[in-house]
Amino acid sequence: MKIIEAPNPVLSRKAQAIRLPFPSDLPGILHQMEKALLSAKDPKGVGLAAPQIGLSLRIFIAKPTDKSKIQVFINPKILASSNLQLAASKKTGSKKSGASGRKQRKLEGCLSLPSVWGTVKRARMVSLSYLDEKGKPHTKKLSGFMAIIAQHETDHLDGVLFPRKVLEQKGKLYKSFKNEKGQVEFEEIEL
Repeated sequence: MKIIEAPNPVLSRKAQAIRLPFPSDLPGILHQMEKALLSAKDPKGVGLAAPQIGLSLRIFIAKPTDKSKIQVFINPKILASSNLQLAASKKTGSKKSGASGRKQRKLEGCLSLPSVWGTVKRARMVSLSYLDEKGKPHTKKLSGFMAIIAQHETDHLDGVLFPRKVLEQKGKLYKSFKNEKGQVEFEEIEL
């Protein structure tokens, strides 16, 4: 399953809620999403929303670490959030323009925007209501990296890609590339 990339219009539309009882093809949809997420290698994916495989449905999955099980979130809604922080999905060493030293940056990326990264202020903690794959309702408090993933994927379900957040927050966007040694470097995108 190929991940849809911008500027595909499905990525900029608000996704539709799934009604109970769940449609019979839901297990197949979740399988497609899992397969797409696990196949993302460079960079490795930690979350995926249904619009990223071309389906305008309010579903996202998350796998914050290599050892984590894939978690399913259907019709997620952020009920509350607190403590803004910078996103921490990718720690990078990037060359500063005109400087010989290296500066550590925490950047957010997206499988639908390959090689584009940015600094996004996200809440450190969120309270999220959702249904699991069996239709059981949950409300969870998520913190740290999992809170960032939930916010990023919920934005996808609302038709918002992270560069919009970067620009609204007057942050910076970066393009990644591999240097002659095969190491990933980042260059600021001039707007």
